[in-house]
Amino acid sequence: MKKPHPLDNPAWSSLTGPHAHFAERRGGALRYPTDVSPFVALPDEPDAEDWAGMAAMAGPGAVVWSAGVDVPPPDGWEVEMRLAGVQLAGEDVSGRPDEEAVPLGAEDVPEMLDLVERTRPGPFLTRTIELGAYLGIRRGGALVAMAGERLRPPGWTEISAVCTDPAVRGQGLATRLVLAVAAGVLSRGDKPFMHAAADNTGAIRLYESLGFRVRRPAMFIAVRVPAGVPVG
Repeated sequence: MKKPHPLDNPAWSSLTGPHAHFAERRGGALRYPTDVSPFVALPDEPDAEDWAGMAAMAGPGAVVWSAGVDVPPPDGWEVEMRLAGVQLAGEDVSGRPDEEAVPLGAEDVPEMLDLVERTRPGPFLTRTIELGAYLGIRRGGALVAMAGERLRPPGWTEISAVCTDPAVRGQGLATRLVLAVAAGVLSRGDKPFMHAAADNTGAIRLYESLGFRVRRPAMFIAVRVPAGVPVG
């Protein structure tokens, strides 16, 4: 049997690997703390007990997100949203440190949340910064662009939360930050990867110009736990 690739089920690979210290578990179901990430994880071929564990952990009526894995939920689970994406692997990416890119810490989270609210790069919560290193660029003291690390399958690190204030777009800040984060990823022996919405062709072209290559389609799905599911 062919061994699964760590990127085939990246949240599962992360929560059973480098991010195991974040993992909340109920039977075969795993998730990040809800203030760290909305992503949950199930085995490659989840059975009824795995789904029951997820339901019990999340609670009736809760909405949970899969990370790039298209697994149909059981009967009674309502699909709230489907977002078609692509997964890009960065074996050919050469990172480049950037003198203007500064490390961001817990004290910067309010500004980071504000930038995310204005630019909508994807989920970023109050403790998301704990997932890895985040870098930002400031202009006039204000945070105007950032990028950082999210999922951590063994041997890989996802670059995520790439966003730029509309007032300074077109200056190449996203490119510089992706390469700067990639430099840190490569320095510890990991390879970078990314996800992008399938219809965000501009971002995909940018990432491909940096050496990323589309590896596979990646579906992000939000499903709601049935209201009457048992929680015992």
